[in-house]
Amino acid sequence: MTEPRPSTVTASHYSTNAANALIHLFRAEVGKMTAYRQRLDMTTNWAVVTTAGLSSFALGSPENTHATFLFAMFMNFYFLRLEARRFRSYEIAHHRVRIMERFFYPAMLGDHVDAGWHQFLLAELAKPRSPISMEEALGWRLKRNYLWIYAAVLIAWLAKLDSTLVSGTSLTASSFVELAHIGSLPGSVVMLLVVCFYIYLIALAVAASRAYPLEDD
Repeated sequence: MTEPRPSTVTASHYSTNAANALIHLFRAEVGKMTAYRQRLDMTTNWAVVTTAGLSSFALGSPENTHATFLFAMFMNFYFLRLEARRFRSYEIAHHRVRIMERFFYPAMLGDHVDAGWHQFLLAELAKPRSPISMEEALGWRLKRNYLWIYAAVLIAWLAKLDSTLVSGTSLTASSFVELAHIGSLPGSVVMLLVVCFYIYLIALAVAASRAYPLEDD
């Protein structure tokens, strides 16, 4: 005795109106992906331009404070969070496109697919939600772009600190740390905050993943 096969659908199961509606939905979601892809690139460009401008200012004169680089780190984190929010919206459209690519178009091309797939799409349309969390979005954008930007800021900051060393003074670890002071805030505290911040960024990047429903089965 054979086991019952799960219900499947093919192109013949779709009315003309249903097929046209899904095709237009697919085009709309691809359009959203394109728009958000451009917005993601725009945010990254803002971060690059801001970093370059602040670095040029800080390194342009010995009188300019190294705290400019700390401000660059803050601004880049603002851009990173903004880009992560945009990336989550991009992933909503991407997820819907993948659902239709996985089920609708194979059915239209003659393949047999699970008849209940449209319920999954309806659930996504009724309650839009990104398949990745904010932390994962932050980590993924760090992996792709922002770790390189932060590495450049860190190197430029250390170069600025080194350039402020008084001529003839021997360079030691303690003296270099003290160069990082900002007003009455000791250099050791500033260094500790920067190190903790970079550890946090690296941890986000390492832990980031992109796991989508239906991709593993």
